[in-house]
Amino acid sequence: MNNIRKVDPISPDPETIREAAAVILRGGTVAFPTETVYGVGANALDDEACRQIFRVKGRQQDNPIIVHISDFEQLDYITQGLKESLRLILERVWPGPLSIILDRKNIGIVPTAGLKTVAVRMPAHKVPLELIRASGKPIAAPSANKSGSPSPVYASEVYDDLNSRVDMILDGGPAYFGVESTVIMPREEEIVILRPGAFSAEEIRDIFKMKVVVSGESSQAPISPGMKYRHYAPEKELKLGRTEEKIIEACEKGNVLFIGSSETASKLNTESIVLGSKRDLYEIARNLFPSFRKLDKSKYSVGVIESFEERGIGLAIMNRIRKATSGKEL
Repeated sequence: MNNIRKVDPISPDPETIREAAAVILRGGTVAFPTETVYGVGANALDDEACRQIFRVKGRQQDNPIIVHISDFEQLDYITQGLKESLRLILERVWPGPLSIILDRKNIGIVPTAGLKTVAVRMPAHKVPLELIRASGKPIAAPSANKSGSPSPVYASEVYDDLNSRVDMILDGGPAYFGVESTVIMPREEEIVILRPGAFSAEEIRDIFKMKVVVSGESSQAPISPGMKYRHYAPEKELKLGRTEEKIIEACEKGNVLFIGSSETASKLNTESIVLGSKRDLYEIARNLFPSFRKLDKSKYSVGVIESFEERGIGLAIMNRIRKATSGKEL
């Protein structure tokens, strides 16, 4: 684990950041914490460096990557046609866990998977912001996991998945939200949520003062991460339990591990992975992906996870659960 560097998430050591920036500038890959999950990044303007991200993760070539920026000058460099009204809103919400699909300029092809659009965000975390500033380059960065696996909340999970295939891993402690950024696409009269995430639909509606719709999956080439391929899943079978009755019945049959709230776990006489209380969906979200990894390391062959109310970040939680269970229900 000699490629891991400890870094203070609030006040990252400048020398460590300079080392990581040097890796980016020579075409390497660096994994780092964000406020959502850990990402694995490369110079967004270097096609070969970006191709390395796809190789490291085993990611499909038509699955676009979000480009992370540190200022609006970089946004103007890679995108075009941004309306002033939209810019004013982005100046209010960024840095933050919101990615937006915009028309791109004719630079680079790899992070965008050949599309005429690009997903961009400005992370609300000192480590990636300082890394982008030190390298002077926008950084393309999907989640730092092997493709299809649960996104990493801890640096140790990055190493478990990618280990020495990443040139450097910056360990800044746990990511805060535990689910990825919300991806949106603005239209004339509405905002389309392409991937629910840490920024809730209710918050987007309040900020943009527009109708908000949630897009389904597409069998076509995806314009946003998380739209087409199986995501976030443990290696072991995971099923969604729609009711407490079905969850209790399944767990009593044996060799089934319950994943869910403390309220439901208290009604079971079997081992459980407790995500937190139903009263705090942010706690549930932070513990969701690590619970999938715990299931894989457990003695149980099947996991059953309960359903949560789809309000606020609960929309993102249920999006990830549906992806992870592949539609399997009790």
